[in-house]
Amino acid sequence: MSVFPKILLQKEVEDHLRNVYHNKELVAKLGVDEVERKFERLQSCLSHPPSFTTVRVNTLVTSVEAAKQQLDEEIKKQILGDVIPIHQHPRLKDLLLIPVIGPRRTQKQHSVQVIVGALCGNAVLRGAHVYAAGIISASKWMKAGDEVSVFSDIEGKCRRGALEFDGTKVFIGNGIAELSRSDIFCTNSPVKGKGIRMTEPVYSSPSFDNMLPGYIFLQNLPSAVVSHVLSPQPGERVLDMCAAPGGKTTHIASLMKDEGEVIAVDKIAKKVEKIKHNASLLQLTSIQAYRFNSTKAVLREPKGMEEGAGPPFHPESFDRILLDAPCSAMGQRPNMAQLISLKELTSYQALQRKLFSTAVELLRPGGTLVYSTCTITLAENEEQVAWALKTFPCLQLQAQAPHIGGEGMPGAGLSPDQLKLLQRFDPSATEISVLDANKLKSDDDLVALANSDTIGFFIAKFLKKS
Repeated sequence: MSVFPKILLQKEVEDHLRNVYHNKELVAKLGVDEVERKFERLQSCLSHPPSFTTVRVNTLVTSVEAAKQQLDEEIKKQILGDVIPIHQHPRLKDLLLIPVIGPRRTQKQHSVQVIVGALCGNAVLRGAHVYAAGIISASKWMKAGDEVSVFSDIEGKCRRGALEFDGTKVFIGNGIAELSRSDIFCTNSPVKGKGIRMTEPVYSSPSFDNMLPGYIFLQNLPSAVVSHVLSPQPGERVLDMCAAPGGKTTHIASLMKDEGEVIAVDKIAKKVEKIKHNASLLQLTSIQAYRFNSTKAVLREPKGMEEGAGPPFHPESFDRILLDAPCSAMGQRPNMAQLISLKELTSYQALQRKLFSTAVELLRPGGTLVYSTCTITLAENEEQVAWALKTFPCLQLQAQAPHIGGEGMPGAGLSPDQLKLLQRFDPSATEISVLDANKLKSDDDLVALANSDTIGFFIAKFLKKS
């Protein structure tokens, strides 16, 4: 059992998701009791971090072994007492696995308490310190140097600057205050910088703030799988339709040995600048990033019209396309509270279909389209695949390599053979009760846990037939 409760959801959303899991096809396969256990495990897993932090090595500027050695030295500077081995993933050769230590269950809670927002709390569970902007409340007499206990306000009900908070809060660890209460709340301008240095987090992971910039990139394991599944080749023209912040974009360019053309599109200017920053940091020159709405990315003028450097693009002008679609993000971890409404949860399908239709138009015959999300719903995943196959006869599902997640979930009317071609990373598949990957003895067990105890994620790969 986790030290945290299961993820907090609005009741209408929890009921909706339970009904999704209790669909006829899945119940017929597993039985009612196992489906309910699976759903309960999912809610529990989502509230705490995966058992591994994963980083991708920029293999164009350094070797995996050299990066592993440098990373080991950096981690030893941060974490005293605990020995954290770094493992290279046996199938994703550019990915390093760092076990998460925890959960710690015996920490003494201090009288001086700090309340942080839910997003800040989630970041702490993945190794971050607490920055001043994330602090909502602190004890009256807190001063720099105090030992403090940090809690996450998972419902977002704590009033900024409050002296006490009796609402729902979850303990996420102990630390040392680097600012006083008055430093944080009694100044005319927002305070920047580190507010609490975490010394005893419930889950212990290294902080990757400014660690080996240009050499490694912090990335969830399924997100790294996506680019390998797309399998871009040097010299090709590849489109990343919803690219920010650029993790997959830069991975695609790296796999292409920075030879070819990688077009990254996002409709928010600040996010486009983030893509450009990451491309520059990783020394990648094949990436071109544009601010544009990808639903309008097809050039509707006659084919003879000259195409500009950026969007819109001529139909059938890309060899490979990645559509990592905007989604409900119900698979993200750790997430102690997801207060999305049912209306918002069910609103993404239409946008995803618009983007998908654009992708099919832009893909050349014989080209590859990969569709992915970081959510667990049928409507945004398997149902979209069923719709795509019915709507676009030119598309054919393809086997994925590597295929290290599970198969697709029944419930959308896809055949067993079609479900096997899909890749679903489902945290509820993890059976280990105390997720301390550092204690696993067998390398095979370690890798199996790394492959299953991930964020929730979905991947489908299509070929556009001639």
